[in-house]
Amino acid sequence: MKLFQSKNGQLTPVRTIPFKTEKEIQSLVETNVQTLFGLEFVQTELTVTDFRLDTLCFDPETKSFVIIEYKKGKSWSVIDQGYTYLSLLLNNKSDFVLEYNETKGKSLKRDEIDWSQSRVIFVSPRFTEYQKHSVNFRDIPFELWEIDRYSGDTIGLTRHQSSSSESIEGTLETSDSRVGKVSREVKVYSEEYHRTSNKRRKQGLDGVWELYENLRDRVLELDNVEVVPRSQYIGFRRDRPFVDVIFGSNHLLIMVNLKKGELEDPRGVTEDVSEKGHWGNGDYRFRLRPGDDLDYPMTLIRQSYDKQT
Repeated sequence: MKLFQSKNGQLTPVRTIPFKTEKEIQSLVETNVQTLFGLEFVQTELTVTDFRLDTLCFDPETKSFVIIEYKKGKSWSVIDQGYTYLSLLLNNKSDFVLEYNETKGKSLKRDEIDWSQSRVIFVSPRFTEYQKHSVNFRDIPFELWEIDRYSGDTIGLTRHQSSSSESIEGTLETSDSRVGKVSREVKVYSEEYHRTSNKRRKQGLDGVWELYENLRDRVLELDNVEVVPRSQYIGFRRDRPFVDVIFGSNHLLIMVNLKKGELEDPRGVTEDVSEKGHWGNGDYRFRLRPGDDLDYPMTLIRQSYDKQT
């Protein structure tokens, strides 16, 4: 991709300024990890047993730990390192909880963490085709992000997306391998998971799923929206989640991710759940049933979307 700066109708090429060291990338990401990934920074250069983790973060949306690793060289395996770190995390849960509580001054309990949504983020100026191909599975718990620096203090961040429908489990020779053990506990959730799970299949969600697809298409008409399936809901995010969809037996529960007092709802269809325990990231929710019109619900969702501008 060629980048140019426009001034008075004239285009000037934007120069790439390479990072000199991994540490330079690490410092930039750690300082801005909330802006870049929506994560809470916990610790840098954390040593657990014989391993040193570049950056430990916590995802407040999924209530799970995220490990970030930085790379400049090309002779390393995403699969080997990623599953090693996830195995380390799952085998030393108490150590990670203790580190979080001591660093952040909180009292998070081990059973309050969703270990199934643990993941590793790799950040590098470039990944080889082999490295990209090695994570080309629909359910691999790693993210590959390429980072660039340009003149004018501009930073570019691009995620490599898997295009495969194959599962990593189909490549395992034994479930006793490190990959097999991690895969039994760590899950990468998808829209298909919410559509075909045994409980929901028995409830006959055909009408509800069609409603979801119609709603999803309307939401994706907004600019730069990403579908982010989680264990209990499917989220839609721009820079951060703005609406979450939870599946019921005969309805969709829509969570509008605005704080109490921020939503204008002249028809009064939403419920204030700011003082109730609930899944999702906002203080308002309402139900949609098959056959419901989506025009007014989209005005509510759009308010949350627009708050991110």
